[in-house]
Amino acid sequence: MCLAHLAAATALIGQQKPAGAPDSPNDWICPMDPDVHAAKAGLCPRCGMKLVLHVPDRVEYPLEVTSSPAALRPGEAATLILRVLDPGGHRDNSRAVRRFEIVHEKLMHLFLVSENLEYFLHDHPVPRKDGGFQLKVKLPYGGMYRLLADFYPAGSVPQLAVGTLFVAGDSEPARSDWSSAPSLAPARSANLTAALRLEPEQPLAGLETKLFFILEPSDGLEKYLGAWGHMLTASADLIDLLHSHPFLITGSVIQFNVIFPREGLYRVWTQFQRRGVVNTVVFTIPVKSL
Repeated sequence: MCLAHLAAATALIGQQKPAGAPDSPNDWICPMDPDVHAAKAGLCPRCGMKLVLHVPDRVEYPLEVTSSPAALRPGEAATLILRVLDPGGHRDNSRAVRRFEIVHEKLMHLFLVSENLEYFLHDHPVPRKDGGFQLKVKLPYGGMYRLLADFYPAGSVPQLAVGTLFVAGDSEPARSDWSSAPSLAPARSANLTAALRLEPEQPLAGLETKLFFILEPSDGLEKYLGAWGHMLTASADLIDLLHSHPFLITGSVIQFNVIFPREGLYRVWTQFQRRGVVNTVVFTIPVKSL
């Protein structure tokens, strides 16, 4: 399906329903975007998730993160081990969740960002026999790293869980000048350029901001991991991490909707695929308070 046709499908298939309204026998809902409803089974036109008849109550599943070796050092190979824990279980090996639904073609997505905001990774840990996941990494800098894991325990709802890692040594190189100034100029990646338009032009904390990515060249755009784009938004202090997918696609313009939680600068990494190549473009957006 071309991008223009997908945009039309989004307008026709997704129907809005007031929050808290009861589910009907023929009311199919997206577990990731529960404001999207349909009269029959299918896929969510916004994120591509399989629609379900009933969305369970949202219960938070803890994420346990360890590493081998336990002491991480810059530039040295290591393995991250992630275990999703059953919130109703006991704190032992049997508490690890072992059954997951696929989210955008993978059982788990992991985003990893360094303290100096120079390092960004979007990768996919592989399942282990003990129910956990593992990912081999080589982290380039010392200091703190923040991670965001995206997964879907069977029988529950999609989850986003955060964690923190520490690597020996200082965070070198020091944080770039981006931390004191916005960066909204068009960004060039492997085989496309993305220009960014904001609505409103000055984002306000707590209110919805529409981000319109205008991609050039416009030919050859493809879905990446089941979506037309993936975006990670991180506050300058790495307290707030947001993972989102496009809200609407019109030709070569891909729209994301974001609510920035606080005033400050936000680093935004967005990934698009063109002709088999994944492009990562980076912007820095200033957010004001009301």
